[in-house]
Amino acid sequence: MSDFYQTGAIATLHRLGPTDLPRLERELGEFAEETPIALVLPCHIREVGTKALRHIARELKNVTYIKQIVVGIDGANMRGWKKARRFFSQLPQQPMLLWNDGPRMKNLFEKLEAAELGAGQSGKGRNVWACLGYVLASEQAGMVAVHDCDISTYNREMLARLCYPVAHPQLGFDFCKGYYARVTDRLNGRAMRLLVTPLLRALKSIVGQHPFLVYMDTFRYPLAGEFSMDLDVVRRVRIPSDWALEVGMLAEVLRTCAPRAICQSELCENYEHKHQELSARDPDRGLNKMASDIARSFFQRMAAEGIKLDAGLFDTLMSAYMRQAEDTLRFYNADATLNGLKYARHEEETAVATFVRSIRSATKGFLDDPLGEPLNSNWNRVGSALPNFLDEFREAVRLDNE
Repeated sequence: MSDFYQTGAIATLHRLGPTDLPRLERELGEFAEETPIALVLPCHIREVGTKALRHIARELKNVTYIKQIVVGIDGANMRGWKKARRFFSQLPQQPMLLWNDGPRMKNLFEKLEAAELGAGQSGKGRNVWACLGYVLASEQAGMVAVHDCDISTYNREMLARLCYPVAHPQLGFDFCKGYYARVTDRLNGRAMRLLVTPLLRALKSIVGQHPFLVYMDTFRYPLAGEFSMDLDVVRRVRIPSDWALEVGMLAEVLRTCAPRAICQSELCENYEHKHQELSARDPDRGLNKMASDIARSFFQRMAAEGIKLDAGLFDTLMSAYMRQAEDTLRFYNADATLNGLKYARHEEETAVATFVRSIRSATKGFLDDPLGEPLNSNWNRVGSALPNFLDEFREAVRLDNE
């Protein structure tokens, strides 16, 4: 059973014992009559047909309150596209698939570039952004939920607990972030445990209790890929196209929503998905690349909040992060020992050393170019600049799905 501690910055909705799933789904069916719910699944063609995605599809077959499913397919040639269409055709909700590497979608992305409304490089961020745009274009839903396609421990409860806070007409939430534990015979989630939390707390020790840093440190699992939000928020948020999608989304939500309208919901007792390699010697792959993108995203958001970041602060940050990370290693070692879990101290130390290099790379990149890659334009701006774009988008997706 979870604790019921409230951090205070945003609402935390705990999983207090076994969930009465039939009640949640029955009520979601009632809420969906007023606020239809769309589900977005960002998917790479490599994930189509995997054990995890087959299991997700079996669970989704029994979800009746979802009005619309939109699947973004990255990395697919014509053969892969046909494979993806065959796979997702088993779902009774009749999903619409976005062929992000198909000729029609490429033409649309080029049109955005020509109008200086670039959707960013290919990746999960652009995939999610495009899927959210299609939800707007199709005008079938009042809210949207997003989750990954590699969750090996997926069940319908996760989706219900993700949708419920935003769908409920009286709770007053516009955005919900999922969180969970990630434990097998050991503690997982290295990027969260050993990078994000120590980095945030090191930054707070230097610049103080800035509202942005307090807000980010409030989330139990800011790197979780599961979130839901009202369609008005979808129209306003800008989304990064790199590994920093989750961090960037939380920062954008804070800009567009009052904190009292933001919550996090515990989705399940335990969560497992594919693990990224550390890639300690290759800064352009795996957790090494992810950590650099995440750290740089934090720096860019802090600068946007008016926090002065210079070489002196970054020099102090490296030492402060190392102190926080060393304390964190000791804490997790004790936690694992008490619970009879394996704790590979050397591997954890190696991860921290790798993240130090990732942070150093991020600081250099930030100082060289504080703005970095621009965020994707929000859909309000796209609609203003290209009034017919959503109609063209909807038609292109329809033709691809024929």
